[in-house]
Amino acid sequence: MRPVSPSAAVSHIASGARVYVQGMAGAPSVLIQALAERAESLRNVEMVHLHAEGPAPHLDKACEGSFHHTALFVGASARSAVDEGRADYIPVFLSEVPSLFRSGAVPIEVALIHVSPPDKHGYCSLGVSVEATMAAIACARVVIAQINPQMPRSHGDGFIHIDALSAASLVDEPIHAIRISPPSEIESQIGRYVSELIEDGATIQMGIGAIPDAVLRQLHSHQDLGVHSEMFSDGLVDLFECGAVTNRRKKVEAGKIVATFVLGTKRTYDFIDDNPEVAMLNVEFVNDTSVIRQNPKVTAINSAIEVDLTGQVCADSIGTRMYSGVGGQMDFIRGASLSEGGKPIIALPSRTGRGVSRIVSTLKPGAGVVTTRAHVHYVVTEYGSVNLYGKNLRQRAKALIEIAHPDDREQLDREACARFGSLVC
Repeated sequence: MRPVSPSAAVSHIASGARVYVQGMAGAPSVLIQALAERAESLRNVEMVHLHAEGPAPHLDKACEGSFHHTALFVGASARSAVDEGRADYIPVFLSEVPSLFRSGAVPIEVALIHVSPPDKHGYCSLGVSVEATMAAIACARVVIAQINPQMPRSHGDGFIHIDALSAASLVDEPIHAIRISPPSEIESQIGRYVSELIEDGATIQMGIGAIPDAVLRQLHSHQDLGVHSEMFSDGLVDLFECGAVTNRRKKVEAGKIVATFVLGTKRTYDFIDDNPEVAMLNVEFVNDTSVIRQNPKVTAINSAIEVDLTGQVCADSIGTRMYSGVGGQMDFIRGASLSEGGKPIIALPSRTGRGVSRIVSTLKPGAGVVTTRAHVHYVVTEYGSVNLYGKNLRQRAKALIEIAHPDDREQLDREACARFGSLVC
């Protein structure tokens, strides 16, 4: 295929098209920018994607009417647009996103992707972000690629032949990286409590953010850990290099780190480049509960916005305001709970940065329940860990109050007594 300019590549996109955009660190920013520059000539182009790193000009107010974003996960760049009604959100388990496309519930016409240069056989790699992109490619009639020599060539499911592209542009720019800051003392304490729950030989899954990073920093003395996670970042590379992660005891893809996207610094991207010990696989496999549960001692570490005294976990909204999405939390919480020796963990600071308790008597009006009270097991704050599995509502309330911030416990006690009676007091 003969490469063309970004503007020529996106000229294949017409008004009214639904476009899937590869997400996370794999977002094809040059193509997105070229498409945004055509805004005046386009109407009602629907942009569908998970969180996408980098600039998002299609979400600017100036592009309203030309583009409309449908978020499958509300990232930072999309929150204002969703709040203001210029974008929409589809609640969906991450594992089920590919089926949205294949079933026709959300038919895809165009796929915008970001790939490595073709190998000697003509195959390009999706590199840092496979997620649901292969399903979008399979359904799209037009596939437009940004070919970048700085995109790592990852092993796994994310290969597409150069002849399958409708158009391609050559780009040479760094892959989107995130800043990784040292954890705070509160985050470090949560990391210590969570690390005490993780056994040698466990298969771990971690979400994104400061708390999962803080947990990973505490695992360097562990042995024979395995990784089957929707994502990983630099902290996992440290564990692999120090020998704590061997993947020897895993049942699924034994000997390999399994993920569907990575999001970190260049160090992580260099780590996955042509690394046969890393398998970047489709999200419908990675996040499939029936697959996850096959691994031993699956320990799923996820966070939340707030948890109520019955164990309901809100992880996608602040009241009625969408903040993120369902994502893969329930995929892994359920998979871990069904794994032999598994431990699903929700870890969160006891308070927000503004001093508001995140252990609450009831969730905010309109808040979404991502993990139900029937699914939750371990909850961890900087004041300790509790296991709610098998506990009745009164016992749960008492346990959760014990790991709330000390200054919030008296009020929570009063609210629990009013709701459940004197056995809590």
